[in-house]
Amino acid sequence: MAFSIALIIILGLSADYCFRRAKLPGLVGMLIMGMLVGPYMLDLMSPEMMNVSGDFRKIALVVILLRAGFELRRDTLNRVGRAALIMSCVPAVFEMVGILLVAPHWLHITRLEALILGAILSAVSPAVVVPLMIGFMDRGRGAKKGIPTLVLGASSVDDVFVIVLFTVFLGMYGAQETHLLAKLAEIPVSIVLGIVVGLIPGYVLYRLFQRYDWRPPKRTLFVLGVAILLTWLEKTCEPWVPVASLLGVMAIGFVILEKSEPVAHIISQKLKKLWVFAELLLFVLVGAQVNVHVAWKAGLAGTMVILVGLVFRSVGTYLSLLGTGFDWREKLFCVVAYVPKATVQAAIGAVPLAAGVASGEVILAVAVLSILLTAPLGAIGIMALGERILDHGKHSVYRFKELREKLGLPHVGERVLNKKHGTVWKIIEQKEMWLARSTPSGLTNHDIHFTPAIYLRFWKEHNGRPGTGKTTSYQYSPEDPSFGDHWEILYDW
Repeated sequence: MAFSIALIIILGLSADYCFRRAKLPGLVGMLIMGMLVGPYMLDLMSPEMMNVSGDFRKIALVVILLRAGFELRRDTLNRVGRAALIMSCVPAVFEMVGILLVAPHWLHITRLEALILGAILSAVSPAVVVPLMIGFMDRGRGAKKGIPTLVLGASSVDDVFVIVLFTVFLGMYGAQETHLLAKLAEIPVSIVLGIVVGLIPGYVLYRLFQRYDWRPPKRTLFVLGVAILLTWLEKTCEPWVPVASLLGVMAIGFVILEKSEPVAHIISQKLKKLWVFAELLLFVLVGAQVNVHVAWKAGLAGTMVILVGLVFRSVGTYLSLLGTGFDWREKLFCVVAYVPKATVQAAIGAVPLAAGVASGEVILAVAVLSILLTAPLGAIGIMALGERILDHGKHSVYRFKELREKLGLPHVGERVLNKKHGTVWKIIEQKEMWLARSTPSGLTNHDIHFTPAIYLRFWKEHNGRPGTGKTTSYQYSPEDPSFGDHWEILYDW
């Protein structure tokens, strides 16, 4: 298995680099590399790695959803909440209807089998969508109207809705006694319980971090461990009650962000670094699950079914955005952002075949083909349209993130070393502010522009105890030298 991990790291990073150089999303290169080295093509991955692939992919998904939670601000959620709720179900229903209309004739399957196929295909992939939305949020794109937050939240609930419907249709095929209303009631129950099981540990973690002055790496690992535990809880409770644990994972970050923004930013930054490795695991292993030979069997008919489903889905997505105040270009971006499929299709595409569905092989082939068609094209479309369409407000709060990364600034609670004097200080206060600057625009006139700045207050360590000596403060703007020129952030435990 060690050899497989080495392959994932070396080849995944190489593919990511090459695709980024070609102005394409790096995750597309990782997916393709995963398909090449996977068991269905070159077969370079060890059987042990493929056996634990599901667990690794889940952990990687937890990392990116935690990052998503630490970006979910209450005011933004209030703005997009209604649209996110509608987008979590309406586009999926439209896609199922489109597939139901054409699949029985083109693929020669029954209507119930078409519904099962529709439920599999109508799930958007959080593995593809969430990292791209986080990337836009990190750069402040779409911040004014909260478009990345809308897509991020809706795509997470979309999977819950679709998987419940898939369970209903599969149960109907097996002639099992399925109470439709009871199954549909599992959707809101699953969502509410998922959020609750995330809010509670999120608040407990916040209190824990307030009481004990743990260092950033320890805090981050503890949060990650609790988040992974939630996914185990979902599996354990599955026979009795549904729990959408991935929503709970995001809720953990949301609570900590609401209660202590400095702590949330510190953990988010550490997760961003951890995501470099988790991203490789996620996309290379998702690609390794794709059986190209099976997809080939779907042929032209399968491709047409997928395209018709996407047309219906696009109509549903557009209708969901009526009344949001988005212009047609922003709505187009949301439509494209709801195209990629990968995670759910790779996870449940083979379930009908294993359950004895007569057309299970056809369903699997179309599910795999949908990954090959929509994951790369959807990712490319999101990146291309996002850069051109999403707003970048002059006073976006995300410009402070750019400043922090550029200058390497610390967060509240972190300890820093003065390189010149060898003294240790602790950051006890920070403020984000806009500074008015004037620039000559002619012989006599001056234009006023605003630049972001971060105010930091330091407390000197005295007798081995941080925060007990004298204080000092500095103000950093884009014109200032890097923080690392004079200070070093201490990452001890």
